[in-house]
Amino acid sequence: MKMKTWLSFLLLLTLITPAGLLAEDIAQTGSSGTQEKSASDVARELANPNSSLATLTLKNQYRWFTGDLPGADDQDNYTMVFQPVFPLSLPQDGSGNQRTLFIRPGFPLLFEQPVPRVENGGLDWDGVSALGDIGFDIGYGVSAKSGFLWALGMVGTLPTATDSDVAGKQLRLGPEFLLAKFEKWGLYGIFPSHQWNVTGWSDESFSTTQFQPVLTFILGGGWTAGSTPIGFYNWESYEWTIPVNLFISKTVILGKTPWKFQLEANYYVEQPDAFGPQVMIGFNISPVVNNPFQKGFNRLIGVK
Repeated sequence: MKMKTWLSFLLLLTLITPAGLLAEDIAQTGSSGTQEKSASDVARELANPNSSLATLTLKNQYRWFTGDLPGADDQDNYTMVFQPVFPLSLPQDGSGNQRTLFIRPGFPLLFEQPVPRVENGGLDWDGVSALGDIGFDIGYGVSAKSGFLWALGMVGTLPTATDSDVAGKQLRLGPEFLLAKFEKWGLYGIFPSHQWNVTGWSDESFSTTQFQPVLTFILGGGWTAGSTPIGFYNWESYEWTIPVNLFISKTVILGKTPWKFQLEANYYVEQPDAFGPQVMIGFNISPVVNNPFQKGFNRLIGVK
């Protein structure tokens, strides 16, 4: 566990430096009340799935597993996911609606991922540490002045894992869409997607639907809380993975940089029978940064 903690700390340091250099000048100098208001504004914008704010998110996730396989209940692992997001803002349409193009990759590092092995007629477990398959989504989102949000895009998985025991060995692609609504108290909506195997060096069929209901309460003072569970249905094995999720987050202004800190917990009420997650505790760190690609994109589309 000490090695995992140090790796988290080192990766966090690699984020702090560019975050400071690319700091988004959102906080205003003056009284603490002005900064508190700025933190609240940023927290509300970050609650928007179509947000135009660029972020560098580090997700720290601890999982405990369960299942029918012998020894499954004794397994756990730690995963770090680095997710840089640099959305590109388009000019507002004739109705004043905000439009955004986004690419959101996720780079997972797996530490001691449990892998079952059959040896000498019995089952044993290995812990694999490796880069996992990189997930991503690409889309177009609209945030209407009325508070209505929608987005259409493509979700995918790249076969980048550095260890075959944790590799999907396939390029997977599929559609995604978002329907949501902002209210004064917060946000609610649904964010489903689906992936199929497209190509790769594994002949195993893959067809999985991901569903994510979104419920976020904006509490003021930079605080938000709610539930954004990510569940799955595997159409090949006819198995569900369903978590009950709760999160709480706080956005603060440190210097000129807004930072969002989020704590979340998942308890899985349904998972694959043989082996699947039972509990996940996550701690996410997200500095807001300037978007180095926006100026070039503006020149490309002729916006001054």
